[in-house]
Amino acid sequence: MLTIYIDADACPVKDEVYKVARRHAMKVLVVANSTMRVPVEPLVELVVRAGFGAADDWIAGEIGPCDICITSDVPLAARCVANGAVTLDPKGRLLDANSIGEAVATRDLMEELRAMGQAAGGPAPMTPKDRSRFLAKLDEAVNAARRAASR
Repeated sequence: MLTIYIDADACPVKDEVYKVARRHAMKVLVVANSTMRVPVEPLVELVVRAGFGAADDWIAGEIGPCDICITSDVPLAARCVANGAVTLDPKGRLLDANSIGEAVATRDLMEELRAMGQAAGGPAPMTPKDRSRFLAKLDEAVNAARRAASR
């Protein structure tokens, strides 16, 4: 069964994922470092893996081809893409085999600039437009995953 994995600890679009998953009858694994509230539904499951990086390691070890990961963590996204999955960040940016290299390079560059004091701050806050774009891209990713899985 195709599955959506949510890197849930700081994910601002969990409700949007549940909405799309309900529409497509897809399983959702909400993976976190600690207990959190998730909908009580047969296709939604909370997976708790305590410890630094434990949730990411679990996702990367379980995700497979045609699955989808929702994360803003670029190194985790790269691990998921290496397993044949696609990832979406909370603002709707698709990270797949064609785009993950650029995302990793940009992340590494920004990390170096921050370490040198040349860059500060984090990502811009979520907007309604970001949420709308995320919903549209997640729907596209689900449809593409279903097509790929049926081949």
